[in-house]
Amino acid sequence: MAPIYVIGHVNPDTDSIASATGYAWLLRERDGDDVIAARAGALNPQTTWILKQLGLEPPVLLTDASPRFISITRRLDTTAPENPLRDAWAILNRTGGIAPIVHPEDGSPAGLITGLSLFDFFTRYVGSHPRRQEMRIAEVLDVACREACDTRVPRFQANIHIRDVVNRILREEHNEFLIVDEKGLYLGVTRQRDALNPPRLRLILVDHNEPGQALGAVEEAELIEILDHHRLGNMSTHTPIRFSVDIVGSTSTLVLERIEEAGLSAPPALAGLLLAGLLSDTLVMSSPTTTDRDRRASERLGRWAFVKNTPLAGENIQSYGQQVLRAGAGLSTRDPQEIVGTDLKIYDSGGYQFAISQAEVTDLRQLDDHLEALKTALDNLRLSRGLDFTMLMVTDVVDNVSRLILVNEPPIMDDLPYPRQPDGTRMATGVVSRKKQLLPTILGLLEV
Repeated sequence: MAPIYVIGHVNPDTDSIASATGYAWLLRERDGDDVIAARAGALNPQTTWILKQLGLEPPVLLTDASPRFISITRRLDTTAPENPLRDAWAILNRTGGIAPIVHPEDGSPAGLITGLSLFDFFTRYVGSHPRRQEMRIAEVLDVACREACDTRVPRFQANIHIRDVVNRILREEHNEFLIVDEKGLYLGVTRQRDALNPPRLRLILVDHNEPGQALGAVEEAELIEILDHHRLGNMSTHTPIRFSVDIVGSTSTLVLERIEEAGLSAPPALAGLLLAGLLSDTLVMSSPTTTDRDRRASERLGRWAFVKNTPLAGENIQSYGQQVLRAGAGLSTRDPQEIVGTDLKIYDSGGYQFAISQAEVTDLRQLDDHLEALKTALDNLRLSRGLDFTMLMVTDVVDNVSRLILVNEPPIMDDLPYPRQPDGTRMATGVVSRKKQLLPTILGLLEV
C-alpha cells in the first residue's frame, strides 16, 4: 500500500504542524501503518522556533495531491548501449519485457529494448537472408544493445503532474515511457496503463475540513479521515470516511486524547510540540475557545514534556506558553506580505469570498508604524486571490484585544460591532479568536 500522509491546512500554524506530526506518530505506533506527517505550506516563525528548540524536523512539504509520474515509476535494472544484447536479454526476462538502456558516462537514458523493438531488430538484422537465418542465437546476442534500442520512447520528468500531459499520453503509440529527473537523468520506467489510472494520494486531514483551506487538487486524493475542531465545510469524499469535528481549543488536544485512548505516551519532544500547538491556539488557555479538555490535555502533555535531560526541562505551562507566543508575535521582523499571508483563512459566505489573516503582537501600538504597508499587502492579497475583501486581525496576546484592518470592505460591514478608530481600523476588545468570536460575527452579517 502507498503511504498515508497526515496534513494540515495551507498557511500552516503551529497547531496544524503539531497535530499532523502527532497523529502520524500515533498511527505508526498504534497501527503499524506507513504514515508520514506533511505540511501544505511554509513554516511560520513561531513553528520554526519551536521545532528548533525541540530538535525536530519539519513535516515533508506537500503542496498538492495531484499524482505525479514519480508515483508510478519503477526503477528497473539497466545496461549500456555498447554492452552485448545478452545483457538486455537477461533484464527482459526479469522485468516482463523491458530493458532500459542508459549511457554510463552521464546517466541519461538512450531508450528501451522491448519485445517490439527486438522484433524490429530481428527483421532488420536477419530479414530474409538465408545465411543470417541460420545464425546461432548466441551470435545475435553478441550484437550491441544500441542496435535493438528504441530511442523514440517518450520521456517525462518525475515531478510533472500526470493530468497535465494526459492528452499526449492518449495519443502515444508507445506502451512504456522513460521517467527522468530535472537534469534528464534516468529514474525509471512507467507503463501507459499506469499513467492513465494512477494511484490516488492517501490523505488524512487535520485542523481543517474545508476544500478552500486544503492543499491543491485535494479532490484528486483518496481521503481517509478528517480530524478537526473548526466549523463544518463542504468537503466531499468518494467513499465513507472517519470524520471527527469536536469542540476543543486545538486539534492537538484531540490527538492527545487519542494517544491516551491507545494507552501510549508521546516522547518528550513530540509532547512539547503538541503542547505548543495547544498553547498557541488557546493563547495559553486565555482564548474563549479553551475548554476543560484542553486544560487536562495541557497538564498531561506537560508531564511528558517537562522531564529532566530534555529540551523543555524546568519549564511549566505558563513559562513555555509565553515563549511560544513571543516566538510568533511582532510585526517589525516580518515582511507585510508574509504577515498577511502566513496565518490566512479564506471563506465563502453570502455571495462574498473573503480572507481573514491573524497576526499576534505583545503591544498593539506597534501596528501604527506598519498600518499603511499592511493595507497595501492586504489589497495585493485581495487582487491576487480574486477576493471581495480582506481583513487582518492583529491580536495583542497580553491584553486580549484585537484591531481589525479591512480592505475593500462591503457596506454591510459597517454594522460590525467594533468601534472604528481614527486611523480606520476597528477596535475589538476581548476578541482574540478568529474562529469563535470574529468569524461568527462576520458570517452573521453576510448570511442575513
